Amino acid sequence: MNEFQIETAQNVGINQNVANIGDRMIAYIIDSLIIWGYTIMVFILLGLINLDFGDSWAVYLLMSLPAFLYYVLLETFWDGKTIGKYVQGTRVVKLDGSKPGFSNYFVRWILRIVDVVITFGGAAVLSILIKGNGQRLGDIAAGTTVISERQRVSISDTILEELPLNYQPVYSQVTVLNDKDLQTVKNLYDEAIRNGQHNVILHLQSRLVTLLEVDPKEKPVDFVAQVIRDYNYYTQQ
Repeated sequence: MNEFQIETAQNVGINQNVANIGDRMIAYIIDSLIIWGYTIMVFILLGLINLDFGDSWAVYLLMSLPAFLYYVLLETFWDGKTIGKYVQGTRVVKLDGSKPGFSNYFVRWILRIVDVVITFGGAAVLSILIKGNGQRLGDIAAGTTVISERQRVSISDTILEELPLNYQPVYSQVTVLNDKDLQTVKNLYDEAIRNGQHNVILHLQSRLVTLLEVDPKEKPVDFVAQVIRDYNYYTQQ
């Protein structure tokens, strides 16, 4: 699964996981089955009440509108999701990190005619494979992409840290923190180290100094790392 980084309006980098082709295809199949199922049900229902299509085409058209507008309506009112996307844990987002508006969803929906209908999905697949951030033509025009909201958790994502047998802690005050606090600190610290965000490290140091009521001698980056290790030491005893 590819990653790309967006920059929010506050200049904070956020890594997003691009939804892979498999998830997007399965979501499309689920959505298509729902659309076709609804359309068939409408025609059967209207047929049972003896509505002739030639004389009552406007009724058929009106009843078919939810299927026709399925993508743009659901994505607009369900935070970038359709039923297929919900099942697969994916969602439409803007590249700049802000929430897409109706115009973004509308552009994606209109260009679905080219991406999916006319080219039988070929243009969408080709564009997604070429673009590193998972955009089909509709996404490129709308400034959006589809991300996966599934969390990939490894041991490095937890608060657990391997410590040497002769490890000597420095700050016993870390016991005032809890696992949730430390996880937040570690996530911010790891992200700041990866992206060279020294201001985040300084903010973490300032906050921890206040909470722990200590006077650190280390550099900010070393102090935060020491706090993480010390918390591991005391909680693993």
